[in-house]
Amino acid sequence: MTNGTAGPLPDHQPSPARVRRATRLRGTLRLPGDKSITHRALILAALAEGQSRVWGGSDGLDCNSTVGVLEALGVTVERLGPADGGRVDRLVRSPGRLGWREPDDVLDAGNSGTTLRLLAGVLAGTAIYAVLDGDASLRGRPVARIIEPLRRMGATLHARAADTLPPLTVVGRSPLAAIVHQTPVPSAQVKSAVLLAGLSAEGIVEVREAVATRDHTERMLRARGVDVQAASADGAWVVRMEGGATVQAHDEQVPGDISAAAFWLVAGAAHHDAELTLERVGVNPTRRAVLDLLRAMGARIHETPLVTDGTEPMATLTVSTSDLRAIELGPADVARAIDEIPALCLAAACARGTTHIRGAGELRRKESDRIVGIATGLAALGARVTVRGDDLAIEGQPDRPSFGLTGVAVPTYGDHRLAMTFAVAGLLAAGETLLDDPASAAVSYPGFFTDLERVRA
Repeated sequence: MTNGTAGPLPDHQPSPARVRRATRLRGTLRLPGDKSITHRALILAALAEGQSRVWGGSDGLDCNSTVGVLEALGVTVERLGPADGGRVDRLVRSPGRLGWREPDDVLDAGNSGTTLRLLAGVLAGTAIYAVLDGDASLRGRPVARIIEPLRRMGATLHARAADTLPPLTVVGRSPLAAIVHQTPVPSAQVKSAVLLAGLSAEGIVEVREAVATRDHTERMLRARGVDVQAASADGAWVVRMEGGATVQAHDEQVPGDISAAAFWLVAGAAHHDAELTLERVGVNPTRRAVLDLLRAMGARIHETPLVTDGTEPMATLTVSTSDLRAIELGPADVARAIDEIPALCLAAACARGTTHIRGAGELRRKESDRIVGIATGLAALGARVTVRGDDLAIEGQPDRPSFGLTGVAVPTYGDHRLAMTFAVAGLLAAGETLLDDPASAAVSYPGFFTDLERVRA
């Protein structure tokens, strides 16, 4: 592969990357800090009065957008040394939420939907007027699902396109009203926005989900002295929190990002001569669906749990060449593995049989329409993909050379997860795969292409 440095997203025409088939894959990788956990650790540190350290957090562009927004609100975020493989230690000093200042300008969330949605929840419970905006991709991401509950709590929010798309204006108030909110579509970001707003509410705030989504916010609130309870009740997953709680300063150890691990797990399981070890990966029960689904496909993944004093469980994962087989994924599986679906689709292209993925409509609302992107890219490479509405069927070709994949020019739609999925496909495909925008990987995994060269050597 050449020209694969994944630095900041460029303003000029991005340089393409070329990925050639690897004869073998070997190596031990330390992944970037978990993006979801880093966002939350930074925001909760900013809510607490005093100082908190975030160890090993993501240095991706999305998390740096969160840093920029917090700094505009009067929070100090200091890097403790240089970044290392997409990980960076930070010291956060904050006057606490009541000491935040009103920003002088629009708050720029960049490409990060998590930044916009979670901070909208926080700002809803402050006396601050703020406008949250971002790049062209973020301006196409839905916000109605957070506007509705935050309005019911008493905040004033407006967005363009009939209150559906950013920019998002938030005029907060305190105290907010406590509500019971049933999420129409399972979403950890909507749940987190309501819970963070609940820190300024009077009474019990409750979020009900059809499927339990990632619980990082709940775990991290508890670690900072907030009483959050979660249990199954009446066929739903119910999260309850006493409003008006104070967030305490707390240091957070961020594990390696399991969404980043997914690409190497698929590469190691599909490649004909592979053994890869991934160190200190987060294996939170609400995030490990990709592990369980790949194992159901026959992936040989050895998991060694690690003893940690952090809020999140970690493990060392070793994956080796496997004989993959097709599986069925329903809407609940998609919700549990939403960020890993692109990598799982590539695994399906290498598996025996036809994998069906049903109810994947949420993929259309990410950095790109990922159903279109996955189907277009994999089909261009030679995979057999059928799309019907929000369902995908992928027929594997395990008995054909290189799984029937041949390197071609593949569009990534400026989407980091598509860029990394097709780069891994390039390790498996015959010939050379050309990626139009490799720099987009820096959104979540700045060192991805460096690691790709390391494991193929």
